[in-house]
Order: sequence, then structure tokens, then C-alpha cells
Amino acid sequence: AIAQYYERRFDVTLDPDREVLPLIGCKEGIVHLLIALISDGERVLCPNPAYPAYAMGTRLADGVPVDVPLLAANAYLPDLDAIDPATRRDAKAMFLNYPNNPTAAVVSLGFLERAFEFAITHDLVLCTDLAYGEVTFDGYTAPSLMQVPGAKERALEFNSCSKTFNMAGWRIGYAVGAPEVLDAWALVKQQLDYQSWHAIQEAAIEALTAVPNTWVRENAGKYQRRRDALIAGMHEIGWPVEPPKGSMYVWAPSPPGQQSEEFADALLDRAGVVVVPGIGFGDYGEGYVRLALVQPEDRVRDAMARVGELQLEWEPVAA
Repeated sequence: AIAQYYERRFDVTLDPDREVLPLIGCKEGIVHLLIALISDGERVLCPNPAYPAYAMGTRLADGVPVDVPLLAANAYLPDLDAIDPATRRDAKAMFLNYPNNPTAAVVSLGFLERAFEFAITHDLVLCTDLAYGEVTFDGYTAPSLMQVPGAKERALEFNSCSKTFNMAGWRIGYAVGAPEVLDAWALVKQQLDYQSWHAIQEAAIEALTAVPNTWVRENAGKYQRRRDALIAGMHEIGWPVEPPKGSMYVWAPSPPGQQSEEFADALLDRAGVVVVPGIGFGDYGEGYVRLALVQPEDRVRDAMARVGELQLEWEPVAA
């Protein structure tokens, strides 16, 4: 079913016996991959800010995570040329995640081609996390690393049913790509788990093979309407942010002079609005908070009205 989905969605042919590995969700997969892949002290290039499992999984595998900054000035893309040459030489793997959590940034297939070329040049296992690949807006379509020639033999891609099919908490995901790495990874998993409950696998099969699956785009449309309501409310109160083209998040600056955790606490205490402080995603997340599109539009509008009552001031967006 996973191979069929990749054939239909990305026009990529995968061998289900050699190039696909089911997972008990992507978080489990990330950590177990790193246990299979990393030896003591080996380095892994991890985006920052990022989903914490990349760096924490590296530490659990006795590896060393190396921050690759994602900065607003570079549209939250890693500056591959700026990575220290010695670090590139010593690193074993690199993680990318687009559409991105937490920044909601997106990439083109051309960027993935450049990233794969970088990985080949420096003998890295490139790992992309496509968990939000179907949650996209404004006509943008997320590419897969597996569309890059040669990637399925040398690189890996994570994906999940959680966001695409509203199966968060069911713990069902998968990885595709390099057979040699998947084989080593499967040996680790054989000692640590028994895969997801059979009924959950059957549900995932139904979701992945449904044709035509118009529901996926309808679901993305629901997130887009929430995004539009949130962005409109933020602009009304002067909170500067660009509408994201993917993910179920909005990444927004804290007011000048406020740390992200301080600002998140203030919104909770004074407005009853929950956001996640950016520092929780790494040092380069400081100065931002993440808002999730998990509430209906009327609740989103109400939340922004409450924030507006605080009469906060933000830095204007640079021209």
C-alpha cells in the first residue's frame, strides 16, 4: 500500500520488500534509525529549530547532533555552503523536514536535488521527514526526495498517516529508500518492537490505497481556512507573519524584548491562548512561537481577539 501511494502521488516506483519499512510512527522510526546508523561520537547534521527527535535521537544513539541553523533571512532553509567543512567531513547523516515543523517553510524539488548532491559529495545519509506533505495550501504541492534520481538507493524519507489521514495517536508511519540502511534498521526494530496492531495496519492500507482520495485535499482545505482566519486575525492586531504554504502551523515572532517562553506564558495567563515557545525547538527558535491550526475558525478568531486586547506591539516587517 505504501509503494502504491508513492507510485500514485509521486510517480516513484518502490520495491515494497526492499525499499519500504513500516514504523510505529515517525518518532519511533527516527530514534531506532539512529541507533542502527550511528556509532559513538559520530555527528548528525540536525536543523535548528526542529522537531526535537532528530537531535535527541542522535544523543540516545551516543552520537553528536550538530546544529544547522534555519533562519528567516534564508526562508528557513539550511545554508549548506555555510556548514563547516570539518563538520561535513565527519558527519554521518543529515535531517531535513519540509513542509517544516515548526517554521512551516516549504521547499522545491530543486532544493531537494541540491541537498542530495551535497549528501553524496560528503558521504551523508540524507533523511527527509515528509510528515506534512499533504497539508499544503495555495496550489503548492510538496515534492518527495524519492523523486530525485538516485535518492531511493542512497537516502531515506519518513512519512506518516498521522497528519495526512488524521491518525495521530494511532502510531503508524513508514520509511522508504536505501535498502541497505533499511535492512540494518529492521534488525534493530526486530529486537525492540512487534510493529503496530494489525487493525491499525489495515486502516492505514485503506487510507493509502483509496482512489480517488479527494478527502485528503478537502482536509487540507480545512487547515487552509483555519490558516486564513488566523493570519487575518494576526494582521488585524499588527502581528507580522507571512501565510505559510504548508504544515499545520504558523511560526510567528514574539514582541520585542520578550523571550518566547515568557511570551507563551503571558498569552496563556492573560488571554487563555496556548502557543508553543520557539526555544522548545532549539536555540534558533528563540524569539518565536508556534501556533497550531487545530481549532475551528471561530475559535481561531476568538483567540486572536483575546490577544488583541493585550495591545502588544511587534517589530514591523522589513520592506
